[in-house]
Amino acid sequence: MKNAPDRNCGYVIAIRGSIVDVHFEQSLPHIHTILYAKDDSVVLEILAHLDTHTVRCIALTQTQSLTRDTPVENSGSPLCAPVGKGIFSRMFNVFGQPIDNLPIPHDITWCPVHQISVPLSQRPTTSDIFETGIKIIDLLMPLERGGKAGLFGGAGVGKTVLLTEIIHNMIKHYNGVSIFCGIGERCREGEELYREMKDSGVLPKMVMVFGQMNEPPGSRFRIAHCALTMAEYFRDTEHTDVLLLIDNIFRFIQAGSEISGMIGQMPARLGYQPTLSTELSQIEERISNTASAAITSIQAVYVPADDFTDPSAVHTFSHLSASIVLSRKRSSEGLYPAIDPLQSNSKMSMPQIIGDEHYTVANDVRRTLAQYEELKDIIAMLGLEQLSQSDRNVVARARRLERFLTQPFFTTE
Repeated sequence: MKNAPDRNCGYVIAIRGSIVDVHFEQSLPHIHTILYAKDDSVVLEILAHLDTHTVRCIALTQTQSLTRDTPVENSGSPLCAPVGKGIFSRMFNVFGQPIDNLPIPHDITWCPVHQISVPLSQRPTTSDIFETGIKIIDLLMPLERGGKAGLFGGAGVGKTVLLTEIIHNMIKHYNGVSIFCGIGERCREGEELYREMKDSGVLPKMVMVFGQMNEPPGSRFRIAHCALTMAEYFRDTEHTDVLLLIDNIFRFIQAGSEISGMIGQMPARLGYQPTLSTELSQIEERISNTASAAITSIQAVYVPADDFTDPSAVHTFSHLSASIVLSRKRSSEGLYPAIDPLQSNSKMSMPQIIGDEHYTVANDVRRTLAQYEELKDIIAMLGLEQLSQSDRNVVARARRLERFLTQPFFTTE
């Protein structure tokens, strides 16, 4: 790609943080074209045409070494991601370069990261359940095959363990592929996740891509597109079910907000970018099922200041088919997985999808657990003996249910 003939060269005329303006004497390159400067050490992506000779770019690398009048070369192609069976058990950055200190894989091809979503006419109209093998999820908040689930939880309540177990179950039962996309991840989290996946034996059918917290916003913004391009390859070419894990979708919105502010767009509500809905939709709508295979996504969602009316949370919720809330209180009681059954929900919990019996049982379980939650204050103040016999039966049943809805995980044995 870099050795393409007839390159149209330009030069830098302005640098504002990660935003770089480039002047071209001849015809302007297309939007999303990649440009190289400083012996290919600085990578730029075109965001806008300002006039007949000037383009505005976002830097995907650091720009400290860049100066005005630096020559810029046009690659003639957009950002591409590596696809193929050679990317299994590897870690990549936004450019498709390995970051696991192993050699560059050979049996791969490169695919542009900017793709359109599957048209509605090619999507199945039936809804299928994605079985995770985790009792509390499959019973009370079943996931949709080809759908998107949000995972809400703080540090240390078992998000990574839960994700690892779902990956293990999918690879074991579905012979599927897992892709982990770290957006704004800390280096420590990426290293720990890689080690845990390797120890639990799920790495051979897994790919990891990271746009880390210390990287420019352009890199963090585009890493989600790279992961989706890999997922779409396995779905459309290999006809394999894909489990796409994104941590954290809020960091994607945050990176877009940084870019929007730097290029001078007028901020919308609470300072978010005016294109928030469009940018998030371009990612979420590519996660879907086709007649042959499906991409199922589980996304960690950070809610700013626990305000569920925040624009980032509102727009994310509109795309989710299930919400899984992890509770620190249940975690402290040793009830794993520490999922709160009353706050979690799923759009798949309808009798026409999961069946009448499953729907009735799930509702009865929720009702019993909700009654137990209401009786806890009375038990704490007066003791269990002061309850009526029917209430004591509810408490006994709820406690048995709570224990039943916990289970040992293969990945923690």
